[in-house]
Amino acid sequence: MTEKAKPASGGQGPRSRKFASRLVQYVLLQAVIAALVILALRHPLPEPPARYLVATFALSDRGAAREVTLPAFVPSRSGMNDPAVFTANFTWTRGETEQAWSVYLPRFTNGVEVIVNSTVIMDSRRDPSANRPDRDTPEIAVIPASLLREGTNELVVRLYAWEPISGFLDRLFVGPDDVLRPYFEQRTLWFVTLPTVFSAWQGILALILIVLWAVRRHEVAYGMLAGAMALGAAQTFLVTVVDQPRHPELNATLIASAPLESGFILGFAILFFARRWPRYATLIFVPGVLVVLVGLFGTPLALRTTFMLLGIPAIGVNLLLLALVVGWSELRRQDVPSLMLGCAVTILIICLAHDLLMVAQILPDRRIFFSRLSYSVLLVAIGAGLTWRFANALNRVDGFAAHLVIQLREAEEKLRASFAREQEQARAMALARERTRLMRDLHDGLGGQLVSIVALSERGESASGIGDAARAALKDLRLVIDSMDDIGGDLMLALGTWRDRVAAQLRPHQIALDWQIAPPGLPVHPELRPSHVIQIVRLLDEAVTNAVKHAGAKTVTVHIATLRDASGPYGCITVEDDGQGFATASDGGSGRTAGRGLRNMQTRAARCGATCEVVSGGAGTRVRLTLPHRFPESDAASG
Repeated sequence: MTEKAKPASGGQGPRSRKFASRLVQYVLLQAVIAALVILALRHPLPEPPARYLVATFALSDRGAAREVTLPAFVPSRSGMNDPAVFTANFTWTRGETEQAWSVYLPRFTNGVEVIVNSTVIMDSRRDPSANRPDRDTPEIAVIPASLLREGTNELVVRLYAWEPISGFLDRLFVGPDDVLRPYFEQRTLWFVTLPTVFSAWQGILALILIVLWAVRRHEVAYGMLAGAMALGAAQTFLVTVVDQPRHPELNATLIASAPLESGFILGFAILFFARRWPRYATLIFVPGVLVVLVGLFGTPLALRTTFMLLGIPAIGVNLLLLALVVGWSELRRQDVPSLMLGCAVTILIICLAHDLLMVAQILPDRRIFFSRLSYSVLLVAIGAGLTWRFANALNRVDGFAAHLVIQLREAEEKLRASFAREQEQARAMALARERTRLMRDLHDGLGGQLVSIVALSERGESASGIGDAARAALKDLRLVIDSMDDIGGDLMLALGTWRDRVAAQLRPHQIALDWQIAPPGLPVHPELRPSHVIQIVRLLDEAVTNAVKHAGAKTVTVHIATLRDASGPYGCITVEDDGQGFATASDGGSGRTAGRGLRNMQTRAARCGATCEVVSGGAGTRVRLTLPHRFPESDAASG
């Protein structure tokens, strides 16, 4: 037993050392990131030149007056009727009239009103985004040239502060607008534009996650992350109660829902990385729910106090637990999402600690909050984690697809032989059908002509009669051969060949051929078969032959056109002569011959899916062949 236990303990030693090595590397990495973040936070933001700084003010606060140097703090108030008043002077000379001057306020809490020479030039309370104490919204106000006086000018700043945050006014600058505005725009980019852009992206991500969760309801992690993203996006675009929204309780509750949002993100991390829900994990939502209930049913002051005493500590605890979850996942799996999210959480924790230490005045308090800005790093890390998981899923799908490809190749080899046999059978069947059609066409046309030639020769008819019958047989043979040409569905090619034969047929009888084509001719039919072509040409031949033999016509007119109806374009071919008409079967007289010829033409038309209309009278005979929109594909149509 001892000999068996030694390898086991020896195997655990390297595994433990490997785990300890990973732990040390991970902790050192997070320590380096924390040190870099601290150095970046200690680096001061760029400020305008010192000559435009107005630092010394006379402060009038609650009936007491004293001299202060900015930055300065004032106690919080329960209302906005008693602002702290800062008064100072700045110098302006008439030589600077060509430049617009501005007052630049990098940071303040919560609202300010700027007055130059007894005239209000800016009131931040009109800008809801500037009244949020968790934001670093700068303000700049251009001083109208008419207000500036040669020499000393009075500057008054009224600072409004409401509980529980104390009032704060950072250092203030007065000078040329083209000098101060770049600093204002830089701070606006960092603390207003970028958070707004990330919040908009957060809202889009929330919609995508809601759809994903609706499709995959068993993926509860997506539902929790969707809730967190939706709350974060809502917090950005809502105004505070001070700005008098339509639903102040709901606005205040959503703005203070950061503890609930952090609980959702922690729940997402637990399900995403640990893949199981611990027994008491639901407790992480308790602080956030309490803050929401106080916001909906309590007073604004109670909500602010609850958020400060319960909400902020809950956010810190959730972030620490989040760091532990992703750190443990990284040590076990060493995957990229865990590492990126762990680094992002470290950055966010350091920034949150920095902001809290400033509020507690443990660090020099300039009220420059970086928590919202660093939260964007967490969003990017979460997006990268989801992308990684999606890419992994695609890789697994690709692997499964590759396995299926191998199986399909094996199945293809088995099917290929069967397909080749079936294809050979299809060719044989097609060849048999074509052979049958040719035999039928030769029997119907050439066979009858040859029988006539034999009968004429046996009766001792003249050579001219036998020659006519032989020429008719040759003509029918050429017709069968021409119908086998590949015309690509363009019946006009076959009609062109037929025109040459008709012209040669009419020339000895001194009958003119009037060939009329209405552009663009006939539609192209890809489904057109040789059996259709031979039936159409034979029908037209019969119409022309009747005009030559029986009508005594001087001119035969062939008109070709494309017509349209509700179903689309269709072709129409008309053969018309100016000779003597004939009586149909219903008119008596020669009705038998005319009736038999009419039925023959209509039978040929029906085999092609077409219709044939014959109209005859004293002015001549007109045969109108109306082609179908689509020819029948079955060879049985040839009859």
